Amino acid sequence: MRSLGRWVLWVLLAGVALQLVFLGRIALMAVVDPQSTAFQRSEAWRIAVQSATDPKADWRWRQRWVPGEQISPHLKRAVIASEDAGFASHGGVEWEAIQGAWQKNERRQQIAEQRAARNPNRPVREPKIVGGSTITQQLAKNLLLSGERQLWRKGQELVLALMLEALLSKERILEIYLNSVEWGEGVFGAEAAAQRYFGKPASRLSANEAARLAVMLPSPKFFETRQGSAYLARRTGTIVARMGAVALP
Repeated sequence: MRSLGRWVLWVLLAGVALQLVFLGRIALMAVVDPQSTAFQRSEAWRIAVQSATDPKADWRWRQRWVPGEQISPHLKRAVIASEDAGFASHGGVEWEAIQGAWQKNERRQQIAEQRAARNPNRPVREPKIVGGSTITQQLAKNLLLSGERQLWRKGQELVLALMLEALLSKERILEIYLNSVEWGEGVFGAEAAAQRYFGKPASRLSANEAARLAVMLPSPKFFETRQGSAYLARRTGTIVARMGAVALP
């Protein structure tokens, strides 16, 4: 029994130590720009392995950090309008959105199970999972966590989001997010995305161009090869219409 108690104590101490490491890294980001994120490193490894096994593979890594003031306000408003309308006012987590996403995922899972029961010999596509994540949560996940969909990882994401909000300003959170988020295969950050899709710096993006980039964010690799998508054009118009009501932090 004592050995079990010691084991539990060590696990708890390890968990506390991990949180302190995360806390220190986030505090440092208040003054030091992060050189890379956990997601970027995993993507770099994946692409490197793929290139090693496929000699015809052609890819380039595109990323260049720019200060927040060199990113168009249009892009900031577009991303907030598209990804997280309550960004300026929430504390990092929107619990109602998480609950709504959880209920939606449960309904989709039930529908998938019913279809599988009706047609046991036909393959059933896995239901799409929605997360209800804020910009702060997305940043927490990309910066410091793996991409695995596990309950403990989601819990850690929430803790990290609260740390980010406690230690960094909203402006800094948005600056780091826009400089590190994925916008295509090997394309990371607003500057790389603006150059890749419009041949101009992020500071000069128009409202329509900014909205188009914002719409790509949930599935950047998908839309990278479908720039003529009718959905992309239609959704871009919707985001442009919403941008005027967005208050920047």
